[in-house]
Amino acid sequence: MAIPSATVAKAGERIAEHAREHALARVRVILHGGEPLLVGATRLAEIAGQLRRAITPACELDLRIHTNGVQLDPELCEVFLAAGVKVGVSLDGDRVGNDRHRLYRDGRSSYDQVIRAVDLLRTPRYRELYAGLLCTIDVANDPVATYDALAALDPPAIDFLLPHATWDTPPPAAGPGTPYADWLIAVYERWRADGGRVPVRMFESIARTSRGASSLTESLGLEASDVAVIETDGTIEQADSIKVAYDGAPATGFDLFGAALSEAAAHPAIRARQLGVAGLSDVCRRCPVVDSCGGGLYAHRYKTGTGFDNPSVYCADLEQIIKHVQASIIPPRPAPNAAGIPAVSHQPPSPRRLTDAAFGALAAGFGDGDAVAELIGTQRTERRKLLQLLRVRARPSADELFLAGWALLARLRKEHPAAFGQALAHPYLRAWAERCLRTAGDAGTLPADAAHLAAIAAAAAIQAGAPAEIIVPVTDGHVHLPTLGRLAVGDARTAELTIGGRAFQVRTADDKWDVQLDSAEPDPDWQPVRELRSGGFSVRLEDTDPYRDCHGWPAAPRLADADVARWQERFADAWDLIESWYPAYATAIAAGLSTIMPLSAGPAGKNISAAAREAFGAVGVALPEDGETLAELLIHEFQHVKLGAMLDLYDLCQPGRAGLLLYAPWRDDPRPPEAVLQGIYAHLGVTDYWRVRRHRAQGDSSAVAAERFARWRGLTAEAIGTLAGAGALTEDGNRVIAEMRATIEPWLREPVDASAAATASEWAARNRSAWERRRRA
Repeated sequence: MAIPSATVAKAGERIAEHAREHALARVRVILHGGEPLLVGATRLAEIAGQLRRAITPACELDLRIHTNGVQLDPELCEVFLAAGVKVGVSLDGDRVGNDRHRLYRDGRSSYDQVIRAVDLLRTPRYRELYAGLLCTIDVANDPVATYDALAALDPPAIDFLLPHATWDTPPPAAGPGTPYADWLIAVYERWRADGGRVPVRMFESIARTSRGASSLTESLGLEASDVAVIETDGTIEQADSIKVAYDGAPATGFDLFGAALSEAAAHPAIRARQLGVAGLSDVCRRCPVVDSCGGGLYAHRYKTGTGFDNPSVYCADLEQIIKHVQASIIPPRPAPNAAGIPAVSHQPPSPRRLTDAAFGALAAGFGDGDAVAELIGTQRTERRKLLQLLRVRARPSADELFLAGWALLARLRKEHPAAFGQALAHPYLRAWAERCLRTAGDAGTLPADAAHLAAIAAAAAIQAGAPAEIIVPVTDGHVHLPTLGRLAVGDARTAELTIGGRAFQVRTADDKWDVQLDSAEPDPDWQPVRELRSGGFSVRLEDTDPYRDCHGWPAAPRLADADVARWQERFADAWDLIESWYPAYATAIAAGLSTIMPLSAGPAGKNISAAAREAFGAVGVALPEDGETLAELLIHEFQHVKLGAMLDLYDLCQPGRAGLLLYAPWRDDPRPPEAVLQGIYAHLGVTDYWRVRRHRAQGDSSAVAAERFARWRGLTAEAIGTLAGAGALTEDGNRVIAEMRATIEPWLREPVDASAAATASEWAARNRSAWERRRRA
């Protein structure tokens, strides 16, 4: 039956209520059936209108419909265009594959009608409605032919779905071996050979979850379930897939007219799907791919007698396809970067989003302290997830130091939350955690580096003044206490710390040390982290952390006091300049920059600086000649820091276009879309630096500033046009490009001395010609 208007109205009211209660930025609503198009264009327009009017005052509404496509026509597309409804179409491959299960009752094929529907969605007028294709796997179909048929329709995404089954009702082709994994591996290898040009959510979800981020599908990953189904009578149920378990399995006992969605979300069966790894069976918790598999789709775990406390009926297949994909995508350590573009770890986005105001301000190239505070919050969430991924792998018999650190941090989180938060905020915690995940053993076991968590926890306890005793590792002859400093202890492998207030004692088998942090004369073996200060702003000058060397350029060794004095002088000059001349950047930098990591000096006459995706809050810089240059480098690199954090939250570039290479005017080599985007964002700040400076400088310095402004505004605008026209960005990415274009367009209209403009044009032309020659060589 068609859903009554009263149910739609109540659904809209309840969804808006839930969005306000939980401060949700976006809600996705999917209209499905049966076949939802059977209710007709008029009724679908009414439903979409009711939902939008109710929900959009509370949050953004992502409204979609899933259909077999047979009834889709221009009239319905016009309704969906007006109402902003995206359309997903079910199609099981080529004609042979689709007709295996999708025939009319009289035996006629529906294939041609579905293809006509998809072709309609591919037309320029309706392309924005095209959400993707859903394909239920049948291992009797040729996997490569299935993929090729779907990819030929140029969908925004493909979802390959395992047939619904349980241990009581096994899937077709059940038996020895891994037939579904074998089928998917064939598709995966064809997809890779095709350059990954069409996003496949299963494969991308495996890649994302393997690196600690969220899944794109409820059938994989450890994220809490966020799906509820509203039936036509207003009943609130769990996901439809659970119907495969037994009659009445999805029931919650709630309906829209008598309960809020939060009440239904508290139902024990729904809560059980929000416990992450703790909600899985013993077999799953011990599995090395659990963070990607997540136990598989909840419905597929059911077995009479044990309920859902089982691995998926597709357990062996899921493990096989996940390991196959992981073998091809787990990255090596990011390569050194010779031009200041940060070493990118390609950490996928978190499900958490920014407020629209923060997104817009950051996308334009700026963002105040409040916007950066939102980024800081999301980064702490990401770091907690990384710690949890490591905890899942920890073994009581082999990872004692890691587990001791985990226990101490858990205590500090309850008793001293501020110190716990400071520990999570340290930029190099994530660099350490990602290294541990990259170097984990074949069975998911933790590497020796994982013991560093004990040192992280010890440093947090010292900051909190919390009494504690803990054994920490010794690395390169030092006990390292992140954010505080390091103590030289010699050749020991571990040391015992006894913490009391701002003092601590360190014991090894051969010696002991008493360190008082606030003492005027601390132990001579203690090397504290120094600070740089200017006015009310300070940053750590980090030259002790063992995981700081992640910026693509070599880290400087421990600095002598005279070097620190030079750093202090130039930092004071730089910050005074930023506060006075560049207030649009000052508040963001003051909110988010906690650490400057000294780099070893580069070639003579070349300024070296870098940011690292896995070290939010830090920049690496080789000490420049003056404070003005340091100010430019800090603005430049903190642009990378901001955009890197946004890339952790949003897919700004199409995943399938990573193989595309584009001209980046500031580079000698062609660059993938994400690197070009990073360069544009950073050089927006560089352009603004010279734009302001040319008005304040005098004499020759003014002429230089004018030429640099003319150069960088032209090259940055050119790169914006190149990337915008490459078809490599997502919807969010296109918004970022549009905001940056709006920022730079007024600068392009600013008058510049003819000589400066001519010199800038000549420089750009020479650079482009040289690049073209190298490309043809």
